[in-house]
Amino acid sequence: MSGIIEDVATSFYVTTPIYYVNDAPHIGHAYTTITADALARWHRLLGEDVMFLTGTDEHGLKVQRVAEENNCSPLEWADRTVIRFQDEWKLLNISNDDFIRTSERRHHSSVQKLLQACYDAGDIDLQVYEGLYCVSCEAYFTEAELDGDKCRIHGRPVELVKEENYFFKLSKYETRLLEWYENNPDFVMPKTKRNEALGFIRQGLQDFSISRTSINWGVPLPWDDKHVTYVWFDALTNYITAAGFENDSEKYAVRWPGIHLIGKDILRFHCVYWPAMLMSAGLEPPKHVHVHGFLLVGGEKMSKTRLNQIGPSELVDEFGVDGVRHHFLHDQPFGPDGEFSHEGMLARYNSDLANNLGNLLSRVATVVEKKCSGIGPAPDPKSNLSKVVAEQYDLAANAWQRVAPSEALDAVWRIIKETNSALEQSEPWKAEPGPEVDLVLGDALEVLRIVSILTAPVIPDSSAIIWNRIGLSGRPEEQQLPQSARWGQYPGGLLVTKGAPLFPRLK
Repeated sequence: MSGIIEDVATSFYVTTPIYYVNDAPHIGHAYTTITADALARWHRLLGEDVMFLTGTDEHGLKVQRVAEENNCSPLEWADRTVIRFQDEWKLLNISNDDFIRTSERRHHSSVQKLLQACYDAGDIDLQVYEGLYCVSCEAYFTEAELDGDKCRIHGRPVELVKEENYFFKLSKYETRLLEWYENNPDFVMPKTKRNEALGFIRQGLQDFSISRTSINWGVPLPWDDKHVTYVWFDALTNYITAAGFENDSEKYAVRWPGIHLIGKDILRFHCVYWPAMLMSAGLEPPKHVHVHGFLLVGGEKMSKTRLNQIGPSELVDEFGVDGVRHHFLHDQPFGPDGEFSHEGMLARYNSDLANNLGNLLSRVATVVEKKCSGIGPAPDPKSNLSKVVAEQYDLAANAWQRVAPSEALDAVWRIIKETNSALEQSEPWKAEPGPEVDLVLGDALEVLRIVSILTAPVIPDSSAIIWNRIGLSGRPEEQQLPQSARWGQYPGGLLVTKGAPLFPRLK
């Protein structure tokens, strides 16, 4: 192995966007969150000090209006609806270290500290503004950015809003942002999204509103409490709130800058507004922003108005938690738009999990029981499969480093397929018990040991079952890479258990 990622920093901080509390969790939310979870789990395997953050965005006009419609306060509405996200992430085995809510006191203090720093830098002033406002986006748009009178993202009419607002002087940061992008070419990935952000900057930046007087649900400006913070200035600050910006300088120094995973619809805010805000306050921008496309259903983005939202729990009932996780990480490349279909998910489940991984485990356990009295033999130190494992591990490690889970899993499944092919060529189930059969089965058990570690970020419960069935104690996520993926560590002499099919084939 090349040891491609042995020299990375010991601290790793990854975030999802924070999700609106008045949304119902759907597979688009799950896609980002599962990806961040798998990335966090991979970096824990590397022995790094990992912090994984997700949470909910609970302020703004949209939340206030829905609360009024439901005859309750905005906080009562947020308390009621945040549970949907928390329960969904528990169901999907999401291992977040923190869950932030923007209604929390720690976040209010952090937002006001950031605002004050930008104000003191001379980057915030008071203006009267009239513009076209999308309540769903919580953003102003020019006529050129709309489809007629409708928002291009939500398909809903915008509102003409006129009020006295405080503005952040984004225009002042055009040159500094361009310099930042030039000096940090991998700041935004993939390159197509980097180019999109650069295009937005180069067309000329406009100052943007950071406050409203027409609502009271939000964080008051520290120098003028008649104004409530505009939702994007509030929401984006969550990433440094959780990192300790407000009151834990030691934690902040270790955690920040972090890595953001976001959908392409919020690229402008994360890749232009956010770094400029941090620069204004004298803070470092995020390390990387990884942008993915939409998860489409029938060629369309999911939305309540189109009635095409799919809840993750609907899929878990049929495919299991690990089946859902594996599909979104292996079948949906991170970056471009992806098309979700039940047929595609079924095909991926049966091909990868039932026919390849599940069949390998079942086949090996059955033959060990018949030919070795259920005791697993040790692998051949010079096995040809050792070269396959070394090559594919390096490809997988490189892919995880680039936030390309589907490519990482392609590499792992090449190991699995090569092992199945080796078994079919040697046919140990037809041979008489002896040293040759022991080496073939020992190689397969060693592959299962390594594969259970490499799949632990993706299918954590199933990988633990594989680990225990081949007689190993503990769990694969307790191992450390790259050492634990080196060939020859299955000790032999362990009881191998057959058990029920790990991934029953679905029809």
